Amino acid sequence: MEFRQRRGRNIIKPVRISIRPAYRDEWDDAMALAWRTFMQYEACDFTPEGVESFQDFITDTVLYKMFVLGSYQLFGAYDNSRMIGMLSLRGETHISLLFVDEQYHRMGIGRGLIEYVSEYVHTEEGHGSITVNAAPYATGFYHRVGFVDTDVEQVCDGIRYTPMKRSITII
Repeated sequence: MEFRQRRGRNIIKPVRISIRPAYRDEWDDAMALAWRTFMQYEACDFTPEGVESFQDFITDTVLYKMFVLGSYQLFGAYDNSRMIGMLSLRGETHISLLFVDEQYHRMGIGRGLIEYVSEYVHTEEGHGSITVNAAPYATGFYHRVGFVDTDVEQVCDGIRYTPMKRSITII
């Protein structure tokens, strides 16, 4: 997939990104990306309890075991072999984590992950929609990629989120 151009030192070049299921040995990279990006953009919207809840979630060994057993899917976006974005699915249709490295924001990586996973959920799992509990920082992004609110903003364990749903239309 080719995404928007990256600029640096007066050089403009297209960025070729691959999106695929993540391998077992990429788990730690994905969770480090999630933590780093969460702390940079989202932690300010959460209570200390919420930050701790998020950290507990991404470091939970049970979650990793679920990934290894195939009941918790993880997909990555890669610039060469470097993971620059990640999305995880819980229960076949629920996005539980979606993060993109700061250097790759506003290049279509998040949208690409959503499209890839939507096709996966439709063709491999046989479902017609996906859901997410969107953090305040991400609600605008999710609206732009076709999600609609299914309820008002909520708080659970210090984590603020808005439940959303997106119907999957494969062309």
